[in-house]
Amino acid sequence: MNIYERLDKILPKLQEKRFRENKGLGNEIGYYIFDYDPSDELIVREHIKFIKQKINNENSVIRIKDFNLYEIILEILDNKGYLDKTFEMEKQKGTDRTINAIKKTLRLTQNNDLVVQYIRERVGSNDIVFLTGIGRAWPIIRSHTVLNTLHAVIDSVPLIMFFPGVYDGLELKLFDEIKDDNYYRAFRLIER
Repeated sequence: MNIYERLDKILPKLQEKRFRENKGLGNEIGYYIFDYDPSDELIVREHIKFIKQKINNENSVIRIKDFNLYEIILEILDNKGYLDKTFEMEKQKGTDRTINAIKKTLRLTQNNDLVVQYIRERVGSNDIVFLTGIGRAWPIIRSHTVLNTLHAVIDSVPLIMFFPGVYDGLELKLFDEIKDDNYYRAFRLIER
């Protein structure tokens, strides 16, 4: 299937009652990955907007909550008054030290992870969670890490990660090149 054929299968899938209730997953939490060729990023972004327009209307029982990891990072840093300081730090001390400082500020993978807390506070019982901005947030946030951390706090609603790379049901490969880590708890949303 090409990217358009695969994208066209998402909306009907989301509208299935069985999907929204996480039925038939062998009691696994409904985590899904929609993997795609990184060169299709702009096509995928536009289709996500289309899906949100179709579903997020006053007649809908369900809502799409789109969490762009990159935008969340920027918002948290800005709210803490660290965004401009982060840019200065990168100029003076380099990217690696800045990335480590950002990770510490966000408390990534800790019990009080600010990104996870941000998402958890905004998810309701009739929501479907979209995780986007995966490529833009790398290497600050790694996809398997955020999925593992969210697994502990979001377990009653479906979650879909839009992943610019390859997911074969076990391994995540960002941009088709960077091996992230194994993540076996998610299902492929639409086969390639």
